[in-house]
Amino acid sequence: MVNGPALMPEQDLLQAAWIVTLPDHEATERFARILAEELKPGDLVTLSGGLGAGKTTLARALVRLLAGDPELEVPSPTFTLMQVYDGPRSPIVHADFYRLSGGYELVELGWDEVTENAISLVEWPERAEDALKPEHLDIRLDFAPGGQSKGRLVMLTGTGAFASRLQRMKAYRNLVERCGWGDASRQPMTADASVIRSYERLVKPDGSTALLMISPPRPVGPAVRRGKPYTTIAKLAETVNAFVAMDKGLRALGFSAPYIYGEDLEAGLLLIEDLGAEPVTDENGPIPDRYAEATRLLAQLHGQTLPQVLPVAEGIDHPIPAYDLEALLIEVELLLDWYVPHIIGTQLSGSVRAEFVNLWTETLGEVLSAPVTWTLRDYHSPNLIWLPKREGLQRVGMIDFQDAVLGSPAYDVASLLQDARVTVPPELELKLIGLYARDRKAADPSFDVSAFARAYAIMAGQRATKILGIFARLDRRDGKPHYLKHLPRIESYLIRNLAHPALGKLKGWYETHLPRLIPPVDEPPPES
Repeated sequence: MVNGPALMPEQDLLQAAWIVTLPDHEATERFARILAEELKPGDLVTLSGGLGAGKTTLARALVRLLAGDPELEVPSPTFTLMQVYDGPRSPIVHADFYRLSGGYELVELGWDEVTENAISLVEWPERAEDALKPEHLDIRLDFAPGGQSKGRLVMLTGTGAFASRLQRMKAYRNLVERCGWGDASRQPMTADASVIRSYERLVKPDGSTALLMISPPRPVGPAVRRGKPYTTIAKLAETVNAFVAMDKGLRALGFSAPYIYGEDLEAGLLLIEDLGAEPVTDENGPIPDRYAEATRLLAQLHGQTLPQVLPVAEGIDHPIPAYDLEALLIEVELLLDWYVPHIIGTQLSGSVRAEFVNLWTETLGEVLSAPVTWTLRDYHSPNLIWLPKREGLQRVGMIDFQDAVLGSPAYDVASLLQDARVTVPPELELKLIGLYARDRKAADPSFDVSAFARAYAIMAGQRATKILGIFARLDRRDGKPHYLKHLPRIESYLIRNLAHPALGKLKGWYETHLPRLIPPVDEPPPES
């Protein structure tokens, strides 16, 4: 077992350390697995310590794990200086610098070329320290006091980017050990659109699974307006606290949000229930019955009186922010900042931009003056999981609601029924809008169906405008071009929304300034 991990004081902002005790060979093997799951192509790990301290033993275990071959022959590279192995993720370089006189000798070995996309393990790094990149993980092994040469004391030091990774690794080990998941293996999962959040699936030897959400505090971005960064203006969650609060709030209402097994709020780590991966769509698009249940869930949620502040942990609360005019406007302006120049290929003057903002300000007025509810904000097919073994509305599993705000009930209905990644046929959209309205009216005879229809068109138009900008930004800024394939679908939704009288003035602006997006009447709209 890995015993007594303790985070040491940082020497400076770019360095962190962790001390681990390894009492026997089995503990060393388990520790090697922990390290192997963390390493990725381009990483450098240096192993230091005296003769017989266990550097080669640990390196050999790491090579076998990274190569996926427990029987792989891993000879000491003392005389060859360097051994290269093939791995499923990247090459693995195992080097021993004991016989080197200095870093200059690495040039003759072609060190930089060999290790560029490899995971590199270096014994005796001090012999060529001047030639190694500063961002790395150093592992120093020493004999444990009183261990009769059996136990080892390991000091891990992360420098540069490895400092935060080491802190997170320590927090992860504490979390899974505390929750009884210390024996689980880690499997990476497909990334979502987030640039700061990722997930891993943990699998125990008995086959049971859980999810690890890795969501460190969002870094403060540059000020874009009145001294505030975009994320603050747009009311995006800055810590994992928002997810915890909304998760607890949804489950308290009887909905199927993931159960949280354990958390480290400071590190931004959550160990949560694995709801599975059964979708609400199939190869033909939305599954109507499942979409209907997802629509009924929103009707039930929106019909309740909901708190505006939710508990996170003892002494910590999460006030749900308002989806205010400032947030709604900075989102639609993403169309001007990213979609128009990079997809349409045109530039708009300051006066044209101002007209756009003024028209949206006027249009959004009636929505902002109406009653608000929990707007989950990402309530669409990628974040809905079908749970056939549960009953009623609990069959709709929900994830990715950390950016929830207090806003119009129409927004999430539009998010579901104008899904950015799956084409929702107009007839199904209309049918489910009717289902939502009937459920709301049955629960509350004062529910204004006409006002909701107007709010739906406005919020759907706002959302489509925003997403065109977001997907263009994901391509140009974040290197995720696969989002561009969804643009024709979102353009079709936007054209559909602009046909509503509530967006009449805005339709004129789009027709005048983005004629490629809004074609003349005698031309068909873009195909979905």
